[in-house]
Amino acid sequence: MTGNQTFTIIKPDAVKSEYIGAILADIQKAGFAISALKYVRMTVAQAEAFYGVHKERPFFPDLVTFMTSGPIVVAILKHDNAVEEYRKLIGATNPANAAEGTIRKKYAHNVQENAVHGSDSDENAAIEGNFFFSQCERF
Repeated sequence: MTGNQTFTIIKPDAVKSEYIGAILADIQKAGFAISALKYVRMTVAQAEAFYGVHKERPFFPDLVTFMTSGPIVVAILKHDNAVEEYRKLIGATNPANAAEGTIRKKYAHNVQENAVHGSDSDENAAIEGNFFFSQCERF
């Protein structure tokens, strides 16, 4: 059975470009409810921990640098089949390959500066949400 929650990050490029409101509006228009929301800035240690699964990948240092370069918005979203539905809404990792109308097609700059992160599984959605939010911060 698929879950009804997913996790997202509005990345530093989209925050810097002042797309927070537009992205949150697109999320809500697509039928997602916001269960938790924060405006934060990750430390290097937090980014290394959050992206630890990629530690051995060549892009890891650049990813950590990018994700700590400015504030981000993190959120837990609710929707039936949330992970799959959100992945459809955000579009392909490379905005050049993203479908028209998707968040990445509308707001991303390139593969790294791709506006948003979305969990890739129910398990990772829970792990990622728990990284940023306590139980009392969720609705």
